[in-house]
Parts: sequence; structure tokens; C-alpha cells
Amino acid sequence: MAEPLADSETSEPVQADAPAKGAVLRALLRLGEAFTFRAFRNLWTAAFTSAVGTWMQRFAQQWLIYDLTGSAFYLGLDMFIGNVPLLLFTLIGGVTADRYDRRHMLMASQMLQMVCALILTALVFTETVRLPYILVLSFTTGLAQAFGGPAFQSLIPALVPRRTLPNAVALNSIQFNLAQSVGPLIGGLVFTTLGLVACFGINSASFLVVIVVLSLLQVTPPDPAQRRPVMEELKGGLRYVANGGALLALTILAISTTSLGLPIRAFLPVFAGDPNTLSHMMTSLGTGAVAGALVVAWLGSFERMGLTLLRVLAGFGGLISVFALLPVSPVSYVLLFLAGSALLIVFSLTASLVQLNVPDELRGRVMSIYLMAFRGGMPLGSLASGYLTTFASTQTIIAVNGGLLVLVALYFLARSHGIREL
Repeated sequence: MAEPLADSETSEPVQADAPAKGAVLRALLRLGEAFTFRAFRNLWTAAFTSAVGTWMQRFAQQWLIYDLTGSAFYLGLDMFIGNVPLLLFTLIGGVTADRYDRRHMLMASQMLQMVCALILTALVFTETVRLPYILVLSFTTGLAQAFGGPAFQSLIPALVPRRTLPNAVALNSIQFNLAQSVGPLIGGLVFTTLGLVACFGINSASFLVVIVVLSLLQVTPPDPAQRRPVMEELKGGLRYVANGGALLALTILAISTTSLGLPIRAFLPVFAGDPNTLSHMMTSLGTGAVAGALVVAWLGSFERMGLTLLRVLAGFGGLISVFALLPVSPVSYVLLFLAGSALLIVFSLTASLVQLNVPDELRGRVMSIYLMAFRGGMPLGSLASGYLTTFASTQTIIAVNGGLLVLVALYFLARSHGIREL
């Protein structure tokens, strides 16, 4: 499956009298090594297109909920409702990804999300949108992602060789977070010129790109002869992670990071106060994330990845605490940029270390456990943080979350549990 592009498609001859040009070319090839594999490049492009639409909708939906309710609690509730299916069904999604054609799972996931976006578009267009409708659609979208996520993560190693996997994971983070940067910015422009309806409508159309690319992708499906009862396969994956030492520690680290670090995304409307500032804040966070993922893509596989992961996590916790405690100013955008960079370095390194330490036959199940921790921490953290904002200010809660993240990083730096040695 991991077939590289022909040389004529990946590079140009480096002239002997142009060492600078050659150095630049080598640097670009190092950053984008996984792009030399056509299947990965095509899927990356399609996923980026869809992710831009998703972040447009997420920006518009956050503002719609805040406009309807004026409450930070309901922002957290929507995040919880949208992500709780990941806690309930991602493990089953991982088993399914190890049993059936992952392309078909992804296509079904994309189609269901497209239908949800179309329904929300119609509700806003007819001015019949209500908070309960939004929450139901968020839950349904999360259900689709619970099955699509493990399939997508399991598909990436089939598109590139093992040595290129850390680069592919980092580039995948770049596409998602470049979309996070571009999507809200485009969403803000679309919102101010065409209105909310256009934000949701454009997102619904973006899913078609992924569906078309997946229909053309050639991937060998799992061997049906190796299937065992669903519960037996599920228990096998859980046992492997529980006995995996560093894999279990990485899973705990993932849920700690998302539950304590990501509520800042859900509560940005509270800090922003208006759609324009919110768009710029989300863009700063997303742009920083792209920069962080570029750093990981450049580094590739290197020694002491685990130690680097823990140090950057401590820095991320400190950054969001400072952002929460300072009044909104130009410095806030710098802090969000740095926080986004640190967050994506943490995410990319964690995902790379998990992918590099799991066998192919268990990849879907192990990645589903990681994704459940990674994505499941978001609803738990957002709901808890949203509830706590009824007793203290949002700024205080986010600052405390950042401090707790620093403590988590310091604990693993001291005790390791296998992470420092990776």
C-alpha cells in the first residue's frame, strides 16, 4: 500500500552550483516525507478539506449556543454531549476496525456527519433551531466519529512505511490544526457576510470530498479468518494496553491532557466576548498548533521522545494558566499561539509513541483505547469545568486546570512509568 511517488513527482534534480536550493529542497522533503506516498497525500488533502468545514461549523455552533443561552455551562454541555459517544462506543469502533474494511467504516461515518450538518443547516435556515436539537445532532455526530476515528487512525500505517510513521502522524496533526486555524477565520468571514446558514451548509458539502477519495483508495481489508468473538477481541486489546507499561501511562497522560487542557477551546467565547475576537483567538490557537506539528514533522523519530513530551506538557499547562489570568490583549494571542504549539507537540508525540509500540493485528483496538482516552477526556473535562464555573469564574477554572497539568507532567517526570525511556 505504501507506494512512493515517482522521482519526477517528488523532486527536481539538484544542480551542483545551487547548494542553497538543494538544502531547501532536502528540508521540504524531510518535512513532507509522507507526502511522497500518493495514497497518504490524497487522504490528507481530503481530510483537510473536511476539517476546514468542521471547524467552520464548530466556530458557528459555539457562537450560536452562546447567543441562544449566554451561558458557559451550555458550551461545556455541548462539548460533553458531542464527545460522550467516544466514551461509550470507541472501543467497539476499534474492534470493528480490526474486523472489517476500514474504508467502508470511514465512508459511513462521513455520510452520517454530512446528514447531521444538513439538518442543522435546515434548522438555522428555517429559524426553528433550539438547544435540544443542537445537542441531539452533536451526539449523533460524535457517534459517527466513535467508529470513524479508530478506522482512520488504523488506516494511516497502511499508507506509509514504518520509518515514515512519525512524520505521517505529525502531518496528520498539521492538516487538522491547519484547518483549525483556517476554518474559524473563514467561518468568521462567512458568518459576517453570509450568516450562520452558510457556515453549516459549507461544512455539509465538505464531507463529499472524503467520501470520493475513500471510494478510490485501495487498502487490503482484515482477514475474516482471523476474527474471533467481539468481546474476546475487545478484552484482548484491553489486556494488551493494561500490561503494556508505557502504553497504559501514555493513555493516562492523554486523558489528563484533554480533560484539563482542552476546555480552554470550549470556553474561548467567554474570554472573547464577540465573534470577531473569538475567530482571531481560535485562529491563533490553530496557527500555533500547525507550528507545533511542523516541529514534530521535522524531528521525525528521535531519542528521548517521551522526555520531550513531558517537558512540553508542563509548559503547556503554564501557558494556559497565564492566558486565563491575564486580561485580553495582544499578549493573549501570543499565549494562545504558544499554547497551541505546545499542545500539538504533546498530541503528536503521544500518538506517534502509541503507533510505534503497537502490533498491526491489535492496532484498531489499541488505537480505540487511546482515542477513547484522548477524545473522552474532552467531554468529561468540559462538563466538569462548565459545572465549576457556577461556583467560580471561568478564568479561575482554566487557570487551575493549567496548574494541574503541570503537576501531572511533574509526576511522570519523577516516576516515568516507562514514558521517559521512550
